[in-house]
Amino acid sequence: MDRRTFLRVVGTGALGTVTGVAGCLQSDPPTAEGGTATTTADDGQRVVAETVASDLEVPWGVAWPGDDPADLFLTERPGRVVHLADGETTVVAEPEGTGTRGEGGLMGLAFHPDDASVAFTVQTYEDGGTKNRVLRHAVDDDWASEPMFEDIPGARYHDGGRLLVHDDTLYVTAGDATDADLAQDPETLNGSVLGLTFDGEPHPENPDVGHPAVFTYGHRNPQGLAVGADGESLYQTEHGPDTDDEVNRLRAGENYGWPVVRGVESGEDDRFVPALSSYTPTIAPGGLARYPDDGGVTAWQGDFFFGTLSGTHLHRVRLDGSDDVTLDERLFDGEFGRLRTTIVGPDGHLYATTSNRDGRGSPGDGDDRLLRFRPEGE
Repeated sequence: MDRRTFLRVVGTGALGTVTGVAGCLQSDPPTAEGGTATTTADDGQRVVAETVASDLEVPWGVAWPGDDPADLFLTERPGRVVHLADGETTVVAEPEGTGTRGEGGLMGLAFHPDDASVAFTVQTYEDGGTKNRVLRHAVDDDWASEPMFEDIPGARYHDGGRLLVHDDTLYVTAGDATDADLAQDPETLNGSVLGLTFDGEPHPENPDVGHPAVFTYGHRNPQGLAVGADGESLYQTEHGPDTDDEVNRLRAGENYGWPVVRGVESGEDDRFVPALSSYTPTIAPGGLARYPDDGGVTAWQGDFFFGTLSGTHLHRVRLDGSDDVTLDERLFDGEFGRLRTTIVGPDGHLYATTSNRDGRGSPGDGDDRLLRFRPEGE
């Protein structure tokens, strides 16, 4: 097995500004020395961003099989599943047939909610063209995999690929695969969020809007999924073109407008659901996570976080009970380069992956990394 460096950094460094314009697509090198930086929350509490693991290659999905924060798995986009435990990283699987052209590869990762011996990933593959599929893995059998749901449209760009397990459903994001007009056709899977059973069938409670797997449609390249404060509602991040990256609340069967309308202005046409927040210049939001209500950084409790691939910062958004944005903040701007995935671990801390080795970043020493954000002193 391939073993790599596993780090636990305890020092802290200076933080740069947390505001400014979005960065360009080709990001500058990270500035945080040793993969560590600090910031000050609204109430004066100090927050440390530290490196948990380094020398990764385009980490994409992150998931824990249980309650041990030191025992987790992640996918690397070139086609590997990596286990982090006992002070080391180990490649445990390399599913056959992973296509790595452009933005595709081995992407989302999730465990079955009732059986940690079963996991799911999203894989790009070639079959008369570029496609994506959901794989089901037997974790205890060397992560042996079998296709579970195939023929999700793929392309060099806009492949979606995020997974979320929620309410007995496996949600999957599908990009428009660079065919924008098809995102308006719910009979196709282009530009949609899918709802599946854990056996790979369209979920029987999906809305009847077209293809039986479609939960929502009219998306461009959805990259993040998270559950809201009520434990039921779903939220999503989405890449815009040259304007209007979006944060959306998902409602079954609804149309989110791409490519006809975009951003918050889509509310002017009642055929479409407007974004809750949109960003111009674009910042390329990645995976979405909601900070726990009892999380250690008091000022962050209940807020949403996502990494940015163009803005190269950790982004914080607060929504009120009406889904109005009451806070929009950039954190650790330029400190770590491109940030792709954010997720809350079983310890209640926020984690994020860098994506500086994906061909669009400028890798620093130790990239790519898994980062953890925790209160100073914990």
